Amino acid sequence: MNLATVEIKAFVPALDMQLSLAFYAALGFSIPWCSPELAYVHRGHTSFLLQQSADATQAPTCRMHLLVENVDDWYAHALASAPVRACNPHLPPPAERPWGMRDFTLTDPAGVMWRIGQNL
Repeated sequence: MNLATVEIKAFVPALDMQLSLAFYAALGFSIPWCSPELAYVHRGHTSFLLQQSADATQAPTCRMHLLVENVDDWYAHALASAPVRACNPHLPPPAERPWGMRDFTLTDPAGVMWRIGQNL
């Protein structure tokens, strides 16, 4: 019996697919495949599926975590991105957390909260 796994992907809701695609592209994700209802969003060894949703209550309950090598570089990159700043006009700086990470949070156009951090 082989129960090996290969990958797990989250479905991230988008209320406006084009706006969300522009947001993630500005963060440096590639979009290798896209339809009007679903997009494959990829960067390095990470990926997720962006799904068009009409349910505005779904996105604010969705939380994502992105583990990176250098959170300060990611923060500077996010600050330099107009689509990210449009959704996060007061982007809080990275801070050390009691759970052993340095991270910051940002919100995508649909209201999905991302915690981007590195291990301490």
